[in-house]
Amino acid sequence: MLLRHLAARNTSSPHADGPASTSASARSSVATTGAEATKASASTLDPSAIIASVGEVVYEWDLITDRLLWGESLNEALSSFAGVDLSTGMAFAERLSSESTTSRYDAIVKSGREDEGAGVHYQVVYALSAPREASASRAIWVEDVGLWFKGADDRPARAHGVLRVITERHQKEAHLTLQSQFDPLTGVFNRAHLAEHMRRLLDASERTRKPFAVLLIALENLFALNRTYGYDAGDDVIAGLAKRLTENLRANDTVARHAGNKFALVVQDCDADQTKSIALRMIEVVTAAPFETSAGLIPATIRIGGVVGPRDGRTIQVLFQRAEEALDVARQRNGARFIPYTASLAREDARMRALHMADNIVSALNERRVELAFQPIVYAKDGQTAFYEALLRVRLNDGSMVTPASILPVAEKAGLVRLLDQRVLELALACLVEKPSLRLSVNASLASILDPEWPDRLSAGVLAHPGVAERLMIEITETSMIEDIETTSSVVASCKNLGVKVAMDDFGAGHTSFRNLRSLAFDLVKIDGAFIQNVVNSEDDRFFVRTLIDLARHLELEIVAEWVEDAETASILREWGVDFFQGSLFGSAGPETSQPFGAPSQIRSEN
Repeated sequence: MLLRHLAARNTSSPHADGPASTSASARSSVATTGAEATKASASTLDPSAIIASVGEVVYEWDLITDRLLWGESLNEALSSFAGVDLSTGMAFAERLSSESTTSRYDAIVKSGREDEGAGVHYQVVYALSAPREASASRAIWVEDVGLWFKGADDRPARAHGVLRVITERHQKEAHLTLQSQFDPLTGVFNRAHLAEHMRRLLDASERTRKPFAVLLIALENLFALNRTYGYDAGDDVIAGLAKRLTENLRANDTVARHAGNKFALVVQDCDADQTKSIALRMIEVVTAAPFETSAGLIPATIRIGGVVGPRDGRTIQVLFQRAEEALDVARQRNGARFIPYTASLAREDARMRALHMADNIVSALNERRVELAFQPIVYAKDGQTAFYEALLRVRLNDGSMVTPASILPVAEKAGLVRLLDQRVLELALACLVEKPSLRLSVNASLASILDPEWPDRLSAGVLAHPGVAERLMIEITETSMIEDIETTSSVVASCKNLGVKVAMDDFGAGHTSFRNLRSLAFDLVKIDGAFIQNVVNSEDDRFFVRTLIDLARHLELEIVAEWVEDAETASILREWGVDFFQGSLFGSAGPETSQPFGAPSQIRSEN
């Protein structure tokens, strides 16, 4: 039995003296050391007494005969079961409470694990129903930890373990779990639980084909309310709004606090017409009477944006994004108090966002909030930095930073991308002047390449700062080049005449002809990262990348592999003959102050 095993292990420990010798030593020595005292205590430990004192009981279960043997502390640990027959696994299982979602039997027999010879660990929590005659008729929660061992047929044959009563702990954990689902101010569900509820509803809707509505409700003028009446009164209104919304919904519908002054209503079995009726009714309910607060009666109004799922979105993120879009329109001056989401609404919202971003770009240019981030490009052979790519960043009025992916589509449509290119070039040249050992590459968009004045602006910038041309590289994407081969060829020639190197970016994305690639006389090609990122797992990508490398090698072009994010990819590409790596494995793009700008080595200059 486990109890005997614990006792035997204790008495046979090589680090403990026998009881007699330890006792004699203690009597004969006046100055017993701390280590000796520890040995003396260890030798007198009684595993049974210790287990009983902490409210635990050991057991051994023979699954073949179903015999269940308990340690001597059974009555102390499970006092409510005194006199109850628990001598078999079946008798013990009959005491399993309906509140349990699992059991010891499930943890052992249904574990799906195999015993390799040392036993299989299990740990499970479940509830036992106390006998009716017991003073405490509520469920008793226990934690069951042990090992099971296989028999001749490799199936579980016996198990031993320790059972501990954790009812009080379980109640506290259950209370904490319950608290984590609710907003403390309003008592309605919080945002995290709302997301879980929405996930279940979306899954059910896929099966039943029944629609549901999500109404995003915003309390109007909360800032003015707090300023006029105080924050306590504002909290009272928010709590009162939650209560009023809850009281006017069906029992199976849900109210949750979405954020700050916003609430979400999730209404089941609700189509577009019903969504509108419910929204208008909620508006009337809120405005019908003022709210009682510590500052007196305060009237309040709301605005609502609504979506119908899964018609308007098949994910939680999309549904709430579109509900926000509808709410934004509802909150506009002189707008309707309820706005349902429509596709045309999304197009108008996208147009307004684009206009707003264009305004941000213009103001950033005027206020010198266009900045650079620098990503190192390293030698494949040793990981040492060869040069840096200068990447565009735009800092907004609120201090947040915007990446090219967020602004370039808007900048291109608004005709602003050339201005951004010019500012990036100016900043890059300033960095090259300030740091004589620095080497940089900058991107030139299609708009700049096709601009007849761009070569002259590049020439003016380079000639104004002698010594920077040979440390500058211009990157032109392959797709841009294909748009106008003749103009691209002229631009490349202009750069070469100035001593500026030229790289083809996103090599492989445009499938340019071999003749064009040779005639344009690039110094370097950068293989599109979309092919690099899956080179370990994709046979097609490996074949394509090898082909690109062979082509570049035939034309005597140096090669950069983009998006190198792991050592295995780097090893493969190094073996294939790639010259340079760029990617998160060797450094992400960061501001100038975070880059350890040293003296990058000379890259090959012969053409």
